[in-house]
Amino acid sequence: MKKLIKNGVIVTATDTYEADVLIDHQVIMAIGHNLDEADCEIVDAKGCYIFPGGIDPHTHLDMPFGGTVTKDDFETGTVAAAFGGTTTIIDFCLTNKGEPLQKAIDRWHEKSSGKASIDYSFHLMVSEINNDVLAELPNVIEKEGITSFKVFMAYKNVFQSDDATLYRTLLEAKKLGALVMVHAENGDVIEYLVEQALAEGNTDPIYHALTRPPEIEGEATGRAAQLTQLADSQLYVVHVSCAQAVEKIIEARKKGANVYGETCPQYLVLDQTDLEKPNFEGAKYVWSPPLREKWHQDVLWQALKNGDLQTLGSDQCSFDFKGQKELGKDDFTKIPNGGPIIEDRFSILFSEGVVKNRISLNQFVDLTSTKAAKLFGLYPKKGTIAVGGDADLVIFDPNQERTISADTHHMAVDYNAFEGMTIKGEPVSVLSRGEFVVKEKQFVGKAGHGEYIKRAKHNEPYQLKKALPTNS
Repeated sequence: MKKLIKNGVIVTATDTYEADVLIDHQVIMAIGHNLDEADCEIVDAKGCYIFPGGIDPHTHLDMPFGGTVTKDDFETGTVAAAFGGTTTIIDFCLTNKGEPLQKAIDRWHEKSSGKASIDYSFHLMVSEINNDVLAELPNVIEKEGITSFKVFMAYKNVFQSDDATLYRTLLEAKKLGALVMVHAENGDVIEYLVEQALAEGNTDPIYHALTRPPEIEGEATGRAAQLTQLADSQLYVVHVSCAQAVEKIIEARKKGANVYGETCPQYLVLDQTDLEKPNFEGAKYVWSPPLREKWHQDVLWQALKNGDLQTLGSDQCSFDFKGQKELGKDDFTKIPNGGPIIEDRFSILFSEGVVKNRISLNQFVDLTSTKAAKLFGLYPKKGTIAVGGDADLVIFDPNQERTISADTHHMAVDYNAFEGMTIKGEPVSVLSRGEFVVKEKQFVGKAGHGEYIKRAKHNEPYQLKKALPTNS
């Protein structure tokens, strides 16, 4: 049945206006006033904004790490994402050296098939470059529609690649039309600092931050940016947490380099003192890069406002405090890295950004949806409100307040990193391809509704199917 959303205020990355939205056959059929209401389910959005569905470009669902597996899989993770206003995620597919890339991709399809309640796609980790990998990459793009490759500069002896691998990946991405993503921290120096800390008997969670200082993130970011310029390629720096990394991104962009940056809500509202909480509570805040001293937050907010950082990811990677984070009770290096962020990404940016006048309403949409869609080959299928695009929509009440808590969140994990934080603005109803996933704050979606999306190449538009007539 067709749906007609009435009386709301449409907000895109460029425009804010009052209009109604007609939905049919999973797409937006018309936008305007006095649209034909015949045979439509009427949805009243009075007093609410209508946003494009959020796109979270950085998630880790059902991911093995540190001898355990993330608590949220593609079922619980996408339900939580939907409650938070996100209608598309791009998850990271981890590979193993010496193993065909397709085998890793197949493994991620198995993890996600029939479980997701919203649409999803994959990034692909590249840990080595050899003739076998080079032969597979074109097929990864053409067959799987995976047009972004991630290289780790950290996690020595686990995920870390050398500079030659990063440089050759950048060269290949330039040729194939892919976007290279980096986790930018100097893993070799971190390894030395960690060994030194443990040798001195320093095992508490705070040492996770102290052995990964911001200078190390800044150095790796600058190195990756310079290699990108040398290769004349394109780079996306994930989870930027500090002033030193922002500085290197700004410097590269001023030189004309195709370098983009993502930050995450945890770096905007939490700080290094959280890792100092007593009774091992600091372990809840162990992720990489670590939380920084509070003054870095002002730099990140300014970078979002100025366009020096372009997207907001969650870096969702949830582990229970009890039984999982506790693996590192006597050794901070054994605390599984990651936090539960996917559900609160959207609302925290609205509450802390828009409500507090740090960013505009249109910038909010660009940061949570539009820019990610453009960078990762989803636009205009996703990331905007336009005729022919998917009817991924969030009906958002800017005046509702809620207090974030593990008691009420929808993630499977046993704590919330933002526990007790009061925020203003909340998704009321969320639609994925024209179907309600959340309706009046109740989950009405189903596992398996979400579709895997083969994305377009970097900086190329997603080719939309021709919209069907409304009387079809």
